[in-house]
Amino acid sequence: MLKFKNLFLRQQLVGLSGFYRSERLFPSWAASCLPLCFSAVDLAGTKNLHSHGQKGQKGFRERKLSSQVLDPMERNTVIGENTQNGHLPSTYDAAMEALSSLITSKRRGDRSAINSKYSKLDRMMMYIKILGLEEPVEGLKIIHVAGTKGKGSTCTFCEAILRECGFKTGLFTSPHLIDVRERFRLDGSDISEEKFLHYFWECWSQLKQENVRDDLPMPPLFQFLTVLAFKIFASEKVDVAIIEVGLGGTRDSTNVIKDPVVCGVSPLGMDHMETLGDTLEQIASHKAGIFKHRVPAFTVPQLSEAMDVLKGRARDISVPLEVVAPLNRSTLKGKTLSLSGEHQFTNAGLAVALCKSWLRRTGNWEKLFQHADLEDNLPDAFLRGLSTARLSGRAEIVLDPSTESSDAAEGRENTKGDLVYYLDGAHSPESMEACARWFASAVKEEGPHKSFHHVSSNGHIEQGENKKVTKNILLFNCMDVRDPQTLLPTLVDTCALSGTYFAKAIFVPSLSTYSKVTSANSAIPLEIPSKDLTWQFNLQRVWEKIINGKDALCENSDMKIPESSPPPQRLIDEDVSNCSPSDGEFSCSAVVSSLPTTINWLRDYAKENPSFRIQVLVTGSLHLVGDVLKLLRR
Repeated sequence: MLKFKNLFLRQQLVGLSGFYRSERLFPSWAASCLPLCFSAVDLAGTKNLHSHGQKGQKGFRERKLSSQVLDPMERNTVIGENTQNGHLPSTYDAAMEALSSLITSKRRGDRSAINSKYSKLDRMMMYIKILGLEEPVEGLKIIHVAGTKGKGSTCTFCEAILRECGFKTGLFTSPHLIDVRERFRLDGSDISEEKFLHYFWECWSQLKQENVRDDLPMPPLFQFLTVLAFKIFASEKVDVAIIEVGLGGTRDSTNVIKDPVVCGVSPLGMDHMETLGDTLEQIASHKAGIFKHRVPAFTVPQLSEAMDVLKGRARDISVPLEVVAPLNRSTLKGKTLSLSGEHQFTNAGLAVALCKSWLRRTGNWEKLFQHADLEDNLPDAFLRGLSTARLSGRAEIVLDPSTESSDAAEGRENTKGDLVYYLDGAHSPESMEACARWFASAVKEEGPHKSFHHVSSNGHIEQGENKKVTKNILLFNCMDVRDPQTLLPTLVDTCALSGTYFAKAIFVPSLSTYSKVTSANSAIPLEIPSKDLTWQFNLQRVWEKIINGKDALCENSDMKIPESSPPPQRLIDEDVSNCSPSDGEFSCSAVVSSLPTTINWLRDYAKENPSFRIQVLVTGSLHLVGDVLKLLRR
């Protein structure tokens, strides 16, 4: 099974013998930051931490490939030490509090509360200037990617390919699932906590000291994270920076990039309509906003409404735009894409085109492959990258570690049931359709009478013969700006086309909130008092209507489930053919107020029913996916 690394605090920084003396605990700029910053160590001693990896010239350098790279958790240590004066909060906790203070809207879709005479991009350029990053950002060799679906996967493939080609890589993506450091990768690994803290507090203190005033307030969260990414990548002297657009393109914080090496646009669809507009043409216009004069751009096959806009924008500013076909399986030479799902061949094809263009425009293609007999084949480095790229929470399969018995590990009959999570953060109609196709294919490949024994790091499955009764359970939540009457029917209908059906559905609120940045070590509340479940009951009514084919009315449907109350045990036992409202209760689904309670209930059920294989699809929200992963890794 997949073994998760211990994410709890270690005792000291690498290269540092615990904390400094108490009189040096407070950096000189501490007075200018949030009160919680009092716990920050003197980061002056960490200024040279990033210098160790900077040997060598920019451009192609001989480096060990990813198969030889240390496990990221072995390289990334965190701060945690008891001093003589008692335990101080981690400076990382202080950084999370500081980041949370930059959130300017209470929920997604709300307009930013920032009042300034400057536009967002003007403010971004001012922040970059304050941090002295104008020339360093211009010196970065950037791949800039926008899109509705698959832009994160495309960027991840690009990073892995170019790292396998021997380049020092920086990758900036969003959102994060468990820890904010996931957004910043160096050479394929999340930035270490000590490096993150060094760059974070350096940017924070400079902006606080030189920036805060009425007409130029502290940057909102995503703007701060964007300038932090530029700071990290410039300071670490990466050979290539792969930057994923946050939202849209034209007015996105990343669009201060003036001269990227190459741009890409992944598949487009209807999402973020409250910001980007309610037509595909409007959305495409925002995405095309990252195109720069005469800079090559690549996209994938799009609906005509979107493609016409992309081509028109490219023509207006003399951009050579090329449409890339999905990657052909035959070019993989028997290898498998590390990111699962048919849609990933589209993302992989775009990534290959972007990497080839980047290598050619930086003069590295000839250095690496001038003597290679490639013709229509991909270089081995490309194949390694495509088969090892990783992106958590997208078409990811995880066996619940609590259900693997020692008997099963030794080859004897498993005395516990199987509990397998299929996680995908799909939250738009197009991505939900792709998620449904992946889930249906994944469970069909495993078969109804096979037992799950191991999940490798790239999500592939090793199985053993052991007859099990399978039950497909949906664990779902989505933001209230989404339309469940589109998402849920898309999921059910697409799965049904492949003969895959859900026994039951559970609707539960996410743990994470839009107004707070948390880390992998943040406390997980077992109970959430007074949680409003109105939205979850609405999702349940939509589900029951889909399953029963008519409006599902239940006299208890507006009642709040008692806090931390698990579903009734019969929920899974009951056959789906009997799934209709009876005795004033829904029997096809349940609303549960606590995600930890739900996970524990599923674990208990699997343990008590060794003949069952419970297959849980977690989808509808990246927040929900991240929360489930955090619980499974505890």
